[in-house]
Amino acid sequence: MVPEPIVLHAPAKLNLGLRVGGRRDDGMHQIASLFVPLLLGDRITVGTVREPPVGGADQVVCPAVSGPNIVEPALAALRRGGWRGPPLRVEIEKRIPIAAGLGGGSADAAALLSIAATEAGGIARRALPRAQVAEIALRLGADVPSQLSPRAQLVGGIGEVFEPTPAPRSLGVVLIPNPEGLGAGQVYATADRLGSTISATELARASERMRALSANSGWDPRDTPEAMVNDLEPAACALRPAIAEVLEILREIGAGVAAVSGSGPTVYGLFDDRAAAEIAAAALPNRYAAAIVTAIDPGVGR
Repeated sequence: MVPEPIVLHAPAKLNLGLRVGGRRDDGMHQIASLFVPLLLGDRITVGTVREPPVGGADQVVCPAVSGPNIVEPALAALRRGGWRGPPLRVEIEKRIPIAAGLGGGSADAAALLSIAATEAGGIARRALPRAQVAEIALRLGADVPSQLSPRAQLVGGIGEVFEPTPAPRSLGVVLIPNPEGLGAGQVYATADRLGSTISATELARASERMRALSANSGWDPRDTPEAMVNDLEPAACALRPAIAEVLEILREIGAGVAAVSGSGPTVYGLFDDRAAAEIAAAALPNRYAAAIVTAIDPGVGR
């Protein structure tokens, strides 16, 4: 009997504050950030290949992404790790802007990996231990492990250290993407050049501050906008000068917090609720017609 396809929701993640330490010897940077999932997310359908070629082969179909897709090495790593099942066809409907600082690729990979630990829908014949799936996730990218169970969390290390926090208030969010994406490596390198990273001591203090701010259910990042600093923002603005104008416009239309999301170039603004975000988005100049209205997802887990 052929299993029915599984439909997965891979939510975008928003960095509420992103403090960045200096460049390590291995080229990586330690961070302190509050990650929250958004209602906005990619739709992933996982089914079996109806007529696989001789020897079997998984198929990843994502018309919006040209070139390699992170889900392909995720599947290959699962196979090498002992995950068994028929050849899969993975169809990805991209709703999260690409190379936008919203973790879309990491979300897709994490959503696919999550089914390997659960034997979801009978597709796999043997689930892998969660610890093994987490190791595979980290090898794919620093943001992937935390997205295996998307929820509000305080993230540290290079992204592999995370602890759940109480869910924040479900604020409305206006996202203004930039048609020219930004590579995270380019942004971090520019931050190093500009000297906008902070010391290890400052990073530890920032992490403790974020832990305290997010200690209670329904916490609101707009109560402490000074803690929602993104140390990559100067670098993103240097690479995409138009970002500074977008930030100012979001503040003018009432955003309680306006900041660059992750490594950019997407800019976000926070509003009372989704209805308020819709009203604010309608007040944007016509050149920002690509703005996306969504909300922080107060739910827990996938």
